[in-house]
Amino acid sequence: MERFYLITGHVGRLELLVPQGARLVQLRLKDEPEAELRRQIARARDFCAVHGAQLVVNDHWQLALELNCNFVHLGQEDMETADFAALRQAGVRYGLSTHDETELERALSHDPAYVALGPVYPTLLKKMKWAPQGLDRVTRWKAMAGKTPLVAIGGLTPERLPGVFAAGADSAAVVTDIQQAADPEARCRQWAEACG
Repeated sequence: MERFYLITGHVGRLELLVPQGARLVQLRLKDEPEAELRRQIARARDFCAVHGAQLVVNDHWQLALELNCNFVHLGQEDMETADFAALRQAGVRYGLSTHDETELERALSHDPAYVALGPVYPTLLKKMKWAPQGLDRVTRWKAMAGKTPLVAIGGLTPERLPGVFAAGADSAAVVTDIQQAADPEARCRQWAEACG
């Protein structure tokens, strides 16, 4: 599992940042018409293939199947409707979001490629109904997840990485710290180095 996990909300941003050292990148598209979803996912798939990066499609598992993408990320709500048998049959790996122990048990029952825990720290990205989980929860989650890789997300910065990895996370996912940086490309390189 790559230690640096970039999450971006547009294929144009993905194309800017993958060459800066991101080898695992999630395309998280919200509120777009289907034609635009399809266009961006296909473009991201091809770009990542050329640059040796693993694309993870957020939420849109049906389009991922149609467009021959091999990795998706699903939130708890998406798990309600996802066809896990179809994903497995097509060889599509999936990561699953978790926020409490019930969600973690449910996610692990699907044998995911990874489980994500967040927010570890306070996050600016979206209003969360969960309080920051903290590093102790990361350690507990890793013990419960066993060999399943654990992705930490929420409020992460390169300065916080040593603590997050020491607590047991296998990978650190980042959105805001790079997206809101004055120089996103330079910040992405900093992340790649820090996770190296």
